[in-house]
Amino acid sequence: MTTRTIQPENMSPEETYRLLSGVVVPRPIAWVASRSAAGVMNLAPFSCFTFVSNAPPMIGINVGRKGAALKDTGNNIHETGEFVVHIADETLIESLHLSAAEHPPHVDEAELLQLDTIPSRHIRVPRLAAPPIALECELHAATAYGETGSEFIVGTVRAFHVREGLLTDGKIDTARLAPIARLGGPLYAGLGPITRMAPVGQTPKTTLPSPAHTDKANP
Repeated sequence: MTTRTIQPENMSPEETYRLLSGVVVPRPIAWVASRSAAGVMNLAPFSCFTFVSNAPPMIGINVGRKGAALKDTGNNIHETGEFVVHIADETLIESLHLSAAEHPPHVDEAELLQLDTIPSRHIRVPRLAAPPIALECELHAATAYGETGSEFIVGTVRAFHVREGLLTDGKIDTARLAPIARLGGPLYAGLGPITRMAPVGQTPKTTLPSPAHTDKANP
């Protein structure tokens, strides 16, 4: 079987993005709500999304730029230090996809898409009512990478909102959640068949020892 070798130094940022977004699949989607300092609601989906810490819980999204300027999501998070990450289910795919369209900063995108909101508990950015999961987040750090200046934005989760019936013994019922995955281009996917394997033993998750404890243990 032959393979084709592609050298990234010969590619434009757009070409590299197109290739990477087809290689790194499927990707979970963070449906991010943010609000400007003027109080205008913004919605946008980000499929460069993961969690980066469990104590405290932190999630990360990669936010690109429009030319030299940050996208509205990035601007809003820097201005207010707050945002909400939603996990949409398959019933919300059209609204999620349409929220990727670019609008002027003064356009309230929740209102434009006729999506109801609910006040958050710890932050001023409201959360969407429809998604089954929402995470209230406060900005922890933002780091720019590469020549395009995309920022990896990390937020500390202040509250998890999970629809009744999805949580059992502290775990999400993924099949019942029915999340949306992003592929390359305007392509999305559901879960498909789920394969259950036997659990593999792992060391329990713990926190690092505090400096004071370390000093006492190692005088």
